[in-house]
Amino acid sequence: MTNPLVSKKLAMAADGVLFAHFVFALFAVLGAFLVPFYLWVAFVHVPVVAWSSIVNLAHWTCPLTPLEKHLRVRAGQSSFEGGWMQHNIEPLVRPLGMPRRLELVAGISIVAWNAFLYGIIWWRADGA
Repeated sequence: MTNPLVSKKLAMAADGVLFAHFVFALFAVLGAFLVPFYLWVAFVHVPVVAWSSIVNLAHWTCPLTPLEKHLRVRAGQSSFEGGWMQHNIEPLVRPLGMPRRLELVAGISIVAWNAFLYGIIWWRADGA
């Protein structure tokens, strides 16, 4: 039998990992908006975008997903099937499942979207 306090802490840790994963994904999509105000953000954001794209294109599992699953199981909660995107975002976007084709679209879209944003940032900086 697991100590209820330990279970609660493990569940909170799993929720923390889920929140960090969400913030990471949100930063990958919207982080370029911070660059005009804080140029140093680009040095963090560009690798985040690359990682997000590669994970989708290569059909990898982000290391945060198994960590969250492990913490949930240790906390006595049920784990989930699939990756973080499939478990948390996919039901909002595509309730019937995310086929491989959409993972490829996501991997390309994150790069294209951010290239567009950085292009605008560069164009505006060049014209200023």
